Amino acid sequence: MRRLVLLFSCLLVLAVQPASAQLFPGRGKALEKENELLRHRVDSLRALVDSLRSAGAAEVVPVVTEDGNYVSSESPRPMDYSPEVTDSLLALWYRSNFGRTPVMPAFDMDSVRLTSSVSDSVMIRRLAALNPYFTLPFNDVVKNYMILYSERRGVAMEQAMGLSSYYFPIFEETFCKYGIPLELKYLAVVESMLKPTATSRAGAKGIWQFMYKTARSYGLEINSFVDERMDVEKSTDAAARYLKSLYNMLGDWALAVSAYNCGAGNVNKAIRRAGGSRDFWSVYPYLPTETRGYLPAFVGVMYAFAYSSDYGLNAASVGMPGQTDTFQVHRNLHFKQISEVVGVPLNELQYLNPKYYNDIIPGSSGVCIVNVPYSWSAAWLAAEPDSLYSHNAKLYLSDQVIKDISEGKTQSGGSGSRTCYTVKSGDTLSYIARRYRVSVRQLMSWNHLRSDRLSIGQKIYIH
Repeated sequence: MRRLVLLFSCLLVLAVQPASAQLFPGRGKALEKENELLRHRVDSLRALVDSLRSAGAAEVVPVVTEDGNYVSSESPRPMDYSPEVTDSLLALWYRSNFGRTPVMPAFDMDSVRLTSSVSDSVMIRRLAALNPYFTLPFNDVVKNYMILYSERRGVAMEQAMGLSSYYFPIFEETFCKYGIPLELKYLAVVESMLKPTATSRAGAKGIWQFMYKTARSYGLEINSFVDERMDVEKSTDAAARYLKSLYNMLGDWALAVSAYNCGAGNVNKAIRRAGGSRDFWSVYPYLPTETRGYLPAFVGVMYAFAYSSDYGLNAASVGMPGQTDTFQVHRNLHFKQISEVVGVPLNELQYLNPKYYNDIIPGSSGVCIVNVPYSWSAAWLAAEPDSLYSHNAKLYLSDQVIKDISEGKTQSGGSGSRTCYTVKSGDTLSYIARRYRVSVRQLMSWNHLRSDRLSIGQKIYIH
């Protein structure tokens, strides 16, 4: 209903604008052309209203997001709009959905026992029918997570299912390359609900939730302009190599999955405390508390995806483009330059290229790749390279802008909102806190740190 009210408001505003022709008769031809465009927009919006009515839009349930806003649980359906109307509606969708994850019910999985109308025998049979590469046991812990993801997290799971059609093919291609069980693609749902911009309180980022040190050790670039933890293709490749190395080290996929969450050192410690056993459920009591539910959660997600239709779960329309094209960028380029010259909506560029901080592609430091909806490929190819790179370059890419970003003085286009300090040998959080006259607790909060351990080259932000 909120969406219908918004669209009817737009219709009302647009409907009264043509009357201005009577007030300014000297601009007759220009106003006639403008009115024709407005009538086209009204027709398009009416068509959208009709489609929402027929789809039962009045029954759409609002979802409360983590930042306290309300968004619809489903996204606009694609229609044949004019480019102008399409851009405005896409902008509305991205403002409502970009980077947001619905709040999911919180459960203490160690103490709660969830119940279901589906019998244990049915769950056991369904789980066995999945026939995965490695054994998926059934017990009370696993059952809890099977119920959680199939029955208690409907909106979040439907959004993840919608995103999976876009991301799972990328995962599967990469996992085949490294000889990794394809079922491990569901780990990304446990980690981030398939949100490339997801950030944990501990500072892990991206669809595969890499911590800074692990990401750097697997070749992901992180600096003031780029964070490749939010590059789906590169982070997936790194995740595949990391999982493969954990399996080679531990010799068991269940333990490798657990080690992905807490590190191989903690799993080896748990193995020793379990008397050397490498059976997951023998090691289970000795794993860190937050890791014990990791493999069961993975099983629960896999089960929910496989039997989604039995639980009434349907993939949400998430607004991802059906096809994208990639282009090489050889010089510094701002998203606004692309948007203003080529026409790609700024929000789409941000959504498809989350790894670039401050909306700047640092092509001058090496060839960079930008993702663009396929529908804009022809417009990109038609644009003159010189006109694209030079358009408003002094405004968006001045030497001062680049210097401020390199020194951490800007954040997502802002000015003076934070300072970036690069950790050197011998640095401690206490030293950095004294230097900038802030507290250690503030530094840990601003940088999502769980401990005071620092790595050389790590970026510490001071607000």
